[in-house]
Amino acid sequence: MSSMQTAVSSESTGLVTVRKAAELTGLSEKAIRRKREEGIWLEGREIVVGPDKRIYVDIAAFQKWVRGLQ
Repeated sequence: MSSMQTAVSSESTGLVTVRKAAELTGLSEKAIRRKREEGIWLEGREIVVGPDKRIYVDIAAFQKWVRGLQ
């Protein structure tokens, strides 16, 4: 298992910041934000906007998206 798979597995549930999601997934912060802007990742599914307007990534939803289950 690669280090990225190990990292994502250990963070398999919950919400993380865009910065942490980039670290866990290997995608850049810009790529994550672009997926949201282009509607590839949707609010309420892969993306959650907190009450403070910070953007969070749902790691479990990301894993489903990678596997084509979304």
